[in-house]
Amino acid sequence: MGRGKFKVKPTGRRNFSTPEELADAGTSACSRTIRQDQTEYNKKEGSEEGSGEDSGEEVGRRKGTISLIEIQNPNFVKPRTTKAKDANLENATQLTRREREEIEKQRAHERYMRLQEQGKTEQSRKDLERLALIRRQRAEAAKKRQEEKAAKELKRAETETDLPPAFFARDKKGALRSQS
Repeated sequence: MGRGKFKVKPTGRRNFSTPEELADAGTSACSRTIRQDQTEYNKKEGSEEGSGEDSGEEVGRRKGTISLIEIQNPNFVKPRTTKAKDANLENATQLTRREREEIEKQRAHERYMRLQEQGKTEQSRKDLERLALIRRQRAEAAKKRQEEKAAKELKRAETETDLPPAFFARDKKGALRSQS
């Protein structure tokens, strides 16, 4: 039977420490811990500072074990900081092909939109022709409605003339209305 909820893998079983093993581990032959080593190292560093020796290593001190291990890497190059006045603007980083294409695409779109506003493109000419046609059709429809309205008024006036004039009165606009 397996022990616990974990599946047994072919690489090996999980081993859990028992409370007795943990108690034995605390009283091992090696009494020094990493924390004690660090406190001793810090005390030594503090005694050197107190002695009055002021070294430049303190300023350039690195974290971790890097300060303890000196690396002799011939490919390691310290990053140089360049001042703004020394920067060469002519040798600025060149754009990649995709960035260049994107910029060209944006410029072409802006140029096309400018021509579109001025009415110089084929699409804008077609749009303006369509717009003129629609305006013409609307004007003709409005004219036709006015003529129909005038014909209706005339027809009503003819039918109303058959009735006695006292039967009709004029409103504020001057149109004839029946008094019923």
